[in-house]
This record gives sequence, C-alpha cells and structure tokens, in this order.
Amino acid sequence: MSEDTRRLEATQAALAAEHAAVYGYGVVGGRIGEERGAEAREAHTAHRSRRDQLHRAVRDLGGEPVAAAAGYALPFEVTDSAGAVELAVELETRLAGCYADLVLATSGEARGAAAAALRETAVRAARWRGHGEPFPGLAEYADERR
Repeated sequence: MSEDTRRLEATQAALAAEHAAVYGYGVVGGRIGEERGAEAREAHTAHRSRRDQLHRAVRDLGGEPVAAAAGYALPFEVTDSAGAVELAVELETRLAGCYADLVLATSGEARGAAAAALRETAVRAARWRGHGEPFPGLAEYADERR
C-alpha cells in the first residue's frame, strides 16, 4: 500500500470516528448532569471542529470524505449521568486510537495536527475518567498493563 493511500485511509478513519463522536456527544449532553454539562458542550464543539478539519484534509488528499451515518449504535445503553461519562471516555479512547494511527501515517504539518488531536483526546479522556492512561491511543500497551 502506498504512503498516499495509508494517509488517506487513516484520515478517513479519523473522520469517521469524529462523526461518531459528534453523534455520541449528543447523547452524552442529553444525559450528563448540570455539573459537567459545559464540559460536554466544549467536547462536542471541539469534535465538530476536528471533523470539519478532517473533511477538508480528505479533500486535500484527493478523496471523497466519508459521510456521517444517520445514527450510530452505542457500545452500551446510556441512561444516566454515570453512563454519559462512561460513553465520553469510550468516545475519546476510540478517537485516540484513530489519531495514533494518523500520526503514524502522516508527516510534517499533518502529523503535528494528528499529534495535537491525540493529545486533546487523551486529556479529555483523563478528565472524564478522573485519571490518565499510559500510551493513549495504543491499545496493545493499555491491554498489557491490565
């Protein structure tokens, strides 16, 4: 597989994950308590911005940006604030994996942007979770420490 193909596929995967995150934060926002509502709104706005940036990046790479689905299956039922926090952690963790892949597939400014996005998802996940995780976005390392 060529470098250009890897870059485009990783960018498309990150875009698809951001589409899912925007949807997921709609659920989070609907179930989260008032004390963390501003945090959910901030994350939702950040993911919409990243989604738009990735949409442009796919076009710049000569691709047709993957469209958002009409809806997404949640990994579990979210019925309360605790479930909303758990979903936010899951969304950020999944995004970290996509951005780690994007870091590996890119170089230059694109790699810097992917690394910044990875850092942001890791920080948000740590805030939602209440603690950080080693090697965010690298599932094989996270699984080894469990």
